[in-house]
Amino acid sequence: MARRVAVIGAGSSGLTCIKCCLEEGLEPVCFESSDDIGGLWRFKEIPEPERSSTYRSLVTNTSKEMMCFSDLPMPAHFPNFMHNSQLLQYLQLYAAHFNLLQHIHFQTTVLTVKQRPDFACSGQWEVLTEDRDGLKKIHIFDAVLVCTGHYTKPVMPLKDFPGFETFKGEYCHSSEYKDPEPYKGKKVMVVGIGNSGGDIAVELSRVAKKTFLSTRQGAWVLSRISLKGRPIDMIGVTRLLGLVTLLLPRRLVNWACERELNQKYDHRLYGLMPKNRFLDQRPLVNDDLPGCILLGGLVIKPNIQEFQGSNVVFEDETVEEQIDTVIFCTGYTHNFPFLSTSLFTGPSFNLTLYKHVLPPMLEHPTLAIIGLIEAWGPIMPVVEMQARWATRVISDLKYTPLILGVRPNILRLLLTDPRLGFSVLFGPCTPYQFRLRGPGKWAGARNAILTVWDRVSKPMMTRVVPEPRPSRLPKLLVLSTLLKSVIAVLLKLNKKI
Repeated sequence: MARRVAVIGAGSSGLTCIKCCLEEGLEPVCFESSDDIGGLWRFKEIPEPERSSTYRSLVTNTSKEMMCFSDLPMPAHFPNFMHNSQLLQYLQLYAAHFNLLQHIHFQTTVLTVKQRPDFACSGQWEVLTEDRDGLKKIHIFDAVLVCTGHYTKPVMPLKDFPGFETFKGEYCHSSEYKDPEPYKGKKVMVVGIGNSGGDIAVELSRVAKKTFLSTRQGAWVLSRISLKGRPIDMIGVTRLLGLVTLLLPRRLVNWACERELNQKYDHRLYGLMPKNRFLDQRPLVNDDLPGCILLGGLVIKPNIQEFQGSNVVFEDETVEEQIDTVIFCTGYTHNFPFLSTSLFTGPSFNLTLYKHVLPPMLEHPTLAIIGLIEAWGPIMPVVEMQARWATRVISDLKYTPLILGVRPNILRLLLTDPRLGFSVLFGPCTPYQFRLRGPGKWAGARNAILTVWDRVSKPMMTRVVPEPRPSRLPKLLVLSTLLKSVIAVLLKLNKKI
């Protein structure tokens, strides 16, 4: 009889967990508190409590080929950096392609998850749910996968700003921000220079009277566009470059990266220079922020020292007066109200996880937290890998593999399939590479890797452009230079004779 697994949440993590359960012969039952899939990628005009959602204009900061699931490439006509609605559309395609919707109970909230005391030796769980009609029900499961993410509880550090109680204007968290229209003609203070803070500040600077962006540490700013207009993550995230980065001194890598970024615009001149080196903090991905600073619509300010009514005093003693609105882009913290507090054994009552997935205090690894990780790059391939590992552990509790065995053998590929081997080594490290071998091997992985640049160019080549005519000018210049050199040598020899 197949093990029954509860999957809590039907966002990107929950969907891939359902699929991985099916691949391992498990029986998944997913509980989703809203009325549709997508999680935070579903835009909603009115934010729901304890649930994050996007703002209207949000665009991904990782490209489609790097952030898709490993066995379903994004549609070729999708742009390389997608609007949030298109990413939601991809998740819907993923659910339909693998027939996942039939395993999801919508508008069903999980209230508690408790280990069965009489079945502790087997690791079974009691899951109490409540449906939209208020009907409560207890379910028995052999394992539980928690896929509610870590963008659930907004952090509002109001106590860190002395005098904030005297501020009479409006304030909110970035989770409540939807579009710039309500802030038209106002003086707005954005606090925090993460990706959300940068996006919101740029958008506001086009309609607000004045926009200020307050940051404690600054940030290294990356553009989505790299060499020849290609996505930066597809140029910068390769196995060869990763190997070179590991071999070279860290100080040298930092110097090279910072020099390259400062060649585009001097971070010190723009007030963006961070306190940390490039490799020591996550960069800010934003194409427009430097331009908004250059145009004067956006002003970078240091950390806030205190509020004095509608005036804001900064740590450099400068003051900005008559601020109308403050938007806190100060991040989120995870929240699992349905889990027992006995699982939170880390420092400051935090959740400690083995391999960022399994609570180590459980006798049997039958509960996993998926997606609770801060990744520099795309999160979806990471949670998919977590789900593949966790479901494999659950399917055979006697065997807990430390690795999945899906990393490509590059040396073998170079010897047996040189074209594929070179693409894996020198090309972008796409998720498809982890479907070439091992559990979950996908027959379409090779073709997906070899055609990756075709899908990159597809949405951009919307106009027929004639091929450039081969020019004879460079050849003529070479011949002319060579002829002059020969004549000069002959003249010198003639003089000597």
